[in-house]
Amino acid sequence: MTVETASETRRQAAGLSRDDQLVEGPLKGYHHETYAFPLPPENPLRARFARGKLREPRPGLLWFDCRSFVSEDRLLIALQGRIERIPECVPVEEQLFLQGFIEGSTLGSGPVRSRTLSTRHADQLGQLFRELVGIKAGELEHVDRACMREDKPEDGDSTAFLNRLIHFTEEKVYGRHADQFGTLFEELGVNSAALEGLRTRSEKLTSRPFTLIHGDLHWHNFIVDGADDLWTIDWELAMIGDPLYELATHLHLMRYPRREEVRIARLWRTEVESAHPGCSVGWDEDLPHLLAYKRIQSVFTDVIRTALALGPGPEPDRLMLPRAAAELQRVLAAAQDLQSRPNVPTLRQVMSAYTSWFRSSAP
Repeated sequence: MTVETASETRRQAAGLSRDDQLVEGPLKGYHHETYAFPLPPENPLRARFARGKLREPRPGLLWFDCRSFVSEDRLLIALQGRIERIPECVPVEEQLFLQGFIEGSTLGSGPVRSRTLSTRHADQLGQLFRELVGIKAGELEHVDRACMREDKPEDGDSTAFLNRLIHFTEEKVYGRHADQFGTLFEELGVNSAALEGLRTRSEKLTSRPFTLIHGDLHWHNFIVDGADDLWTIDWELAMIGDPLYELATHLHLMRYPRREEVRIARLWRTEVESAHPGCSVGWDEDLPHLLAYKRIQSVFTDVIRTALALGPGPEPDRLMLPRAAAELQRVLAAAQDLQSRPNVPTLRQVMSAYTSWFRSSAP
């Protein structure tokens, strides 16, 4: 990469590392442009980390989830000493922060075909659940928020919390992109009726005290270090809300086998109730509603993400199309009970829908 073509974030990383040849990146990730590099001796993170990580939000990004905090870095600073295994973060300039780079591999890059956690990692996940619910609504008011006032329901109003999530998906994901992706939505049988039905069925959720939620706990946001300890990274989707949403999101993203899903759900209940009594009340009755939201949210977001991944047009990437269509078909099937279309589109129908959309609509 030449100086002329390097991004501003890359140039900042090169300056902080003092050796452009040692800068690694951009690392894989949707929300941020990220680079890792060795830390010079005088850097305040050097005592604990061999490398640093510079992350900046990607401009013009499509957001498919509500954002609560303006700055992931400022949130991490506020969480130091409250949550044990997270990246340490220090300010470099007024609006520039550097995180310690956790050396290791993602939990998703190891032997995860069984989709189960070791006893050690399950215990450390339980510790994370305890630490999260230990941070109550109101304790992070000094960290700047990105959400509007109407997106902050009263503490404990679990129904209003879910309704705001539904509204975000309905307005900011489906509605905002209907002009561009409307014909694709229609051909795949995707519309907002599923969200309205979910809203109606979820009118009386149990009240639970609001706490901090990571909001994106999946295989690749856990780093296993050399000591086999589990670290949690990528806090950009963190929010304050119903702690049961954390469990629903985690189970949805991890896709555990049924026995492991039951084990982790019980672990969550035990740990959060011991740390913050009342956080798990009504969890078994309400969890299906939150899981249903995650399934239908995935339909809307994955239809768009798949279109973007297959482009640019005028034809979809023929090598990627079969695999991408198969994954989307799985997402559509998982949410079939929430949709009005009587049958899940076949693989051929999904591929045909994208081919037609690219030919007629894609830039």
